[in-house]
Amino acid sequence: MASLSKLLEALLLAADRPLAVGDLVELINLAVDEDDWAGRVTPDQIEVALRSMSGDFTRHGGVELVEVGGGWRLRTPPALAPMVRRLWPDRAARLSGAALEVLSIVAYRQPCTRLEVEEVRGVDCGGVLRALLERRLVKIVGKKDEPGRPLLYGTTTEFLETFSLPNLRSMPTLRDLEALRAEEATRTAGERQMDLSLIDEEPQSAQPPSSDSSSSEGSSNGSATPPESAEPD
Repeated sequence: MASLSKLLEALLLAADRPLAVGDLVELINLAVDEDDWAGRVTPDQIEVALRSMSGDFTRHGGVELVEVGGGWRLRTPPALAPMVRRLWPDRAARLSGAALEVLSIVAYRQPCTRLEVEEVRGVDCGGVLRALLERRLVKIVGKKDEPGRPLLYGTTTEFLETFSLPNLRSMPTLRDLEALRAEEATRTAGERQMDLSLIDEEPQSAQPPSSDSSSSEGSSNGSATPPESAEPD
Protein backbone atom coordinates (compact mmCIF):
# COMPACT_ATOMS: atom_id res chain seq x y z
CA MET A 1 0.00 0.00 0.00
CA ALA A 2 1.34 3.42 -0.92
CA SER A 3 2.17 5.87 1.83
CA LEU A 4 -0.12 8.76 2.74
CA SER A 5 2.29 11.31 1.27
CA LYS A 6 2.36 9.48 -2.06
CA LEU A 7 -1.44 9.34 -2.12
CA LEU A 8 -1.69 13.06 -1.36
CA GLU A 9 0.85 13.87 -4.06
CA ALA A 10 -1.13 11.86 -6.63
CA LEU A 11 -4.43 13.48 -5.65
CA LEU A 12 -3.02 17.00 -5.75
CA LEU A 13 -1.34 16.38 -9.11
CA ALA A 14 -4.57 15.06 -10.66
CA ALA A 15 -6.81 17.79 -9.22
CA ASP A 16 -7.79 20.77 -11.36
CA ARG A 17 -8.29 23.00 -8.32
CA PRO A 18 -6.82 23.50 -4.84
CA LEU A 19 -7.90 20.76 -2.43
CA ALA A 20 -8.73 21.74 1.14
CA VAL A 21 -7.78 19.52 4.07
CA GLY A 22 -11.46 18.69 4.55
CA ASP A 23 -11.76 17.64 0.89
CA LEU A 24 -8.82 15.26 1.25
CA VAL A 25 -10.10 13.77 4.53
CA GLU A 26 -13.53 13.15 3.02
CA LEU A 27 -12.06 11.66 -0.16
CA ILE A 28 -9.72 9.26 1.65
CA ASN A 29 -12.18 8.15 4.32
CA LEU A 30 -14.81 7.48 1.66
CA ALA A 31 -12.25 5.28 -0.10
CA VAL A 32 -11.71 3.39 3.19
CA ASP A 33 -15.44 2.74 3.47
CA GLU A 34 -15.36 1.31 -0.05
CA ASP A 35 -12.24 -0.78 0.67
CA ASP A 36 -10.05 1.22 -1.73
CA TRP A 37 -7.72 2.49 1.00
CA ALA A 38 -6.38 0.92 4.17
CA GLY A 39 -6.80 3.41 7.00
CA ARG A 40 -8.91 6.40 7.93
CA VAL A 41 -7.26 9.80 8.39
CA THR A 42 -7.86 12.90 10.49
CA PRO A 43 -7.47 16.56 9.50
CA ASP A 44 -4.38 16.83 11.75
CA GLN A 45 -2.71 13.91 9.96
CA ILE A 46 -3.37 15.48 6.57
CA GLU A 47 -2.15 18.90 7.74
CA VAL A 48 1.12 17.48 9.11
CA ALA A 49 1.71 15.41 5.96
CA LEU A 50 1.07 18.37 3.64
CA ARG A 51 3.42 20.71 5.50
CA SER A 52 6.16 18.07 5.50
CA MET A 53 5.67 17.51 1.77
CA SER A 54 5.76 21.26 1.16
CA GLY A 55 9.28 21.43 2.59
CA ASP A 56 10.38 18.48 0.45
CA PHE A 57 9.08 20.06 -2.75
CA THR A 58 10.71 23.39 -1.90
CA ARG A 59 14.10 21.68 -1.63
CA HIS A 60 13.60 20.01 -5.03
CA GLY A 61 12.87 23.38 -6.61
CA GLY A 62 11.07 22.55 -9.88
CA VAL A 63 7.62 22.08 -8.32
CA GLU A 64 6.17 23.52 -5.12
CA LEU A 65 3.28 22.59 -2.87
CA VAL A 66 1.54 25.72 -1.64
CA GLU A 67 -1.53 26.65 0.37
CA VAL A 68 -3.51 28.83 -2.00
CA GLY A 69 -7.11 29.51 -2.96
CA GLY A 70 -8.57 27.89 0.15
CA GLY A 71 -6.67 24.63 -0.29
CA TRP A 72 -3.39 23.01 -1.32
CA ARG A 73 -2.03 22.74 -4.84
CA LEU A 74 1.03 21.57 -6.75
CA ARG A 75 2.36 24.19 -9.14
CA THR A 76 5.53 25.55 -10.70
CA PRO A 77 7.43 28.26 -8.77
CA PRO A 78 6.70 31.89 -9.79
CA ALA A 79 10.41 32.40 -10.52
CA LEU A 80 10.11 29.93 -13.42
CA ALA A 81 6.91 31.48 -14.80
CA PRO A 82 8.57 33.25 -17.78
CA MET A 83 9.86 29.92 -19.07
CA VAL A 84 6.76 27.86 -18.26
CA ARG A 85 4.58 30.50 -19.94
CA ARG A 86 6.34 29.71 -23.22
CA LEU A 87 4.31 26.48 -23.36
CA TRP A 88 1.22 28.66 -24.05
CA PRO A 89 2.47 31.58 -26.17
CA ASP A 90 -1.07 32.61 -27.19
CA ARG A 91 -2.42 32.81 -23.66
CA ALA A 92 -2.58 36.35 -22.29
CA ALA A 93 -0.52 36.52 -19.13
CA ARG A 94 -0.61 40.14 -18.04
CA LEU A 95 -3.41 42.33 -16.80
CA SER A 96 -3.74 45.92 -17.93
CA GLY A 97 -3.61 48.76 -15.43
CA ALA A 98 -7.35 49.29 -15.79
CA ALA A 99 -8.04 45.60 -15.16
CA LEU A 100 -5.88 45.64 -12.03
CA GLU A 101 -7.71 48.72 -10.74
CA VAL A 102 -11.14 47.16 -11.27
CA LEU A 103 -10.01 43.85 -9.80
CA SER A 104 -8.67 45.63 -6.71
CA ILE A 105 -11.96 47.48 -6.19
CA VAL A 106 -13.98 44.27 -6.49
CA ALA A 107 -11.60 42.42 -4.17
CA TYR A 108 -11.85 45.00 -1.39
CA ARG A 109 -15.50 45.98 -1.76
CA GLN A 110 -17.11 42.68 -2.74
CA PRO A 111 -19.87 42.00 -3.25
CA CYS A 112 -20.27 45.15 -5.32
CA THR A 113 -22.12 46.28 -8.43
CA ARG A 114 -20.71 47.66 -11.65
CA LEU A 115 -22.05 51.12 -10.71
CA GLU A 116 -20.19 51.02 -7.39
CA VAL A 117 -16.96 50.14 -9.20
CA GLU A 118 -17.49 52.97 -11.69
CA GLU A 119 -18.15 55.46 -8.88
CA VAL A 120 -14.68 54.71 -7.55
CA ARG A 121 -12.89 54.78 -10.93
CA GLY A 122 -14.94 57.52 -12.51
CA VAL A 123 -15.11 55.78 -15.89
CA ASP A 124 -17.14 53.02 -17.53
CA CYS A 125 -15.96 49.54 -16.44
CA GLY A 126 -18.28 47.27 -18.42
CA GLY A 127 -15.66 46.02 -20.85
CA VAL A 128 -13.06 45.48 -18.14
CA LEU A 129 -15.51 43.51 -15.99
CA ARG A 130 -16.42 41.30 -18.95
CA ALA A 131 -12.73 40.59 -19.56
CA LEU A 132 -12.21 39.69 -15.90
CA LEU A 133 -15.25 37.41 -16.04
CA GLU A 134 -13.80 35.66 -19.10
CA ARG A 135 -10.51 35.14 -17.28
CA ARG A 136 -12.45 33.80 -14.28
CA LEU A 137 -10.87 36.30 -11.91
CA VAL A 138 -14.29 37.68 -10.93
CA LYS A 139 -17.70 36.07 -10.90
CA ILE A 140 -21.35 37.03 -10.47
CA VAL A 141 -22.32 36.24 -6.89
CA GLY A 142 -25.92 37.46 -6.89
CA LYS A 143 -28.14 40.48 -7.39
CA LYS A 144 -28.46 43.53 -5.18
CA ASP A 145 -31.83 44.05 -3.50
CA GLU A 146 -32.64 47.44 -5.04
CA PRO A 147 -34.52 48.72 -8.09
CA GLY A 148 -33.21 47.12 -11.26
CA ARG A 149 -31.61 44.24 -9.32
CA PRO A 150 -28.03 45.00 -10.51
CA LEU A 151 -25.54 42.14 -10.58
CA LEU A 152 -23.11 41.73 -7.71
CA TYR A 153 -19.49 40.81 -8.43
CA GLY A 154 -16.91 39.02 -6.31
CA THR A 155 -13.52 37.37 -6.76
CA THR A 156 -12.90 33.71 -7.53
CA THR A 157 -10.59 30.91 -6.48
CA GLU A 158 -8.58 31.66 -9.63
CA PHE A 159 -8.05 35.19 -8.29
CA LEU A 160 -6.57 33.77 -5.09
CA GLU A 161 -4.36 31.39 -7.04
CA THR A 162 -3.17 34.11 -9.42
CA PHE A 163 -2.02 36.32 -6.55
CA SER A 164 -0.81 33.42 -4.35
CA LEU A 165 -3.33 34.13 -1.59
CA PRO A 166 -4.52 31.33 0.72
CA ASN A 167 -7.80 33.19 1.30
CA LEU A 168 -9.32 36.67 1.22
CA ARG A 169 -8.34 37.28 4.85
CA SER A 170 -4.69 37.16 3.80
CA MET A 171 -5.07 40.21 1.54
CA PRO A 172 -3.27 43.30 2.83
CA THR A 173 -5.61 45.73 4.56
CA LEU A 174 -6.17 49.21 3.19
CA ARG A 175 -4.19 50.52 6.16
CA ASP A 176 -1.29 48.23 5.17
CA LEU A 177 -1.46 49.54 1.60
CA GLU A 178 -1.38 53.15 2.81
CA ALA A 179 1.64 52.34 4.97
CA LEU A 180 3.37 50.74 1.98
CA ARG A 181 2.65 53.80 -0.17
CA ALA A 182 4.01 56.11 2.52
CA GLU A 183 7.11 53.96 2.92
CA GLU A 184 7.69 53.93 -0.84
CA ALA A 185 7.25 57.73 -1.03
CA THR A 186 9.72 58.23 1.83
CA ARG A 187 12.25 55.91 0.21
CA THR A 188 11.88 57.65 -3.16
CA ALA A 189 12.32 61.09 -1.55
CA GLY A 190 15.44 59.87 0.29
CA GLU A 191 16.96 58.48 -2.90
CA ARG A 192 16.23 61.76 -4.71
CA GLN A 193 17.85 63.77 -1.91
CA MET A 194 20.90 61.50 -2.01
CA ASP A 195 21.22 62.02 -5.76
CA LEU A 196 21.11 65.79 -5.29
CA SER A 197 23.77 65.60 -2.57
CA LEU A 198 26.05 63.62 -4.86
CA ILE A 199 25.61 66.23 -7.59
CA ASP A 200 26.51 69.04 -5.16
CA GLU A 201 29.65 67.21 -4.06
CA GLU A 202 30.99 66.72 -7.59
CA PRO A 203 34.14 68.89 -8.26
CA GLN A 204 33.58 71.91 -10.45
CA SER A 205 34.98 71.54 -13.92
CA ALA A 206 38.22 73.45 -14.53
CA GLN A 207 37.71 76.86 -16.08
CA PRO A 208 39.93 77.84 -19.06
CA PRO A 209 42.69 80.31 -18.08
CA SER A 210 41.82 83.93 -18.74
CA SER A 211 43.81 85.86 -21.33
CA ASP A 212 46.74 87.95 -20.01
CA SER A 213 45.82 91.56 -20.72
CA SER A 214 49.43 92.69 -20.43
CA SER A 215 50.42 90.62 -23.46
CA SER A 216 47.83 92.27 -25.62
CA GLU A 217 48.77 95.63 -27.11
CA GLY A 218 46.28 98.16 -28.32
CA SER A 219 43.40 96.47 -26.54
CA SER A 220 41.19 98.56 -24.33
CA ASN A 221 39.43 95.56 -22.71
CA GLY A 222 42.47 93.32 -22.21
CA SER A 223 41.77 90.96 -25.09
CA ALA A 224 44.19 90.52 -27.94
CA THR A 225 43.35 92.25 -31.23
CA PRO A 226 44.33 90.91 -34.62
CA PRO A 227 47.38 92.63 -36.23
CA GLU A 228 46.60 95.38 -38.72
CA SER A 229 47.28 94.42 -42.25
CA ALA A 230 50.35 96.17 -43.79
CA GLU A 231 49.52 98.88 -46.29
CA PRO A 232 51.19 98.55 -49.66
CA ASP A 233 54.02 100.95 -50.43
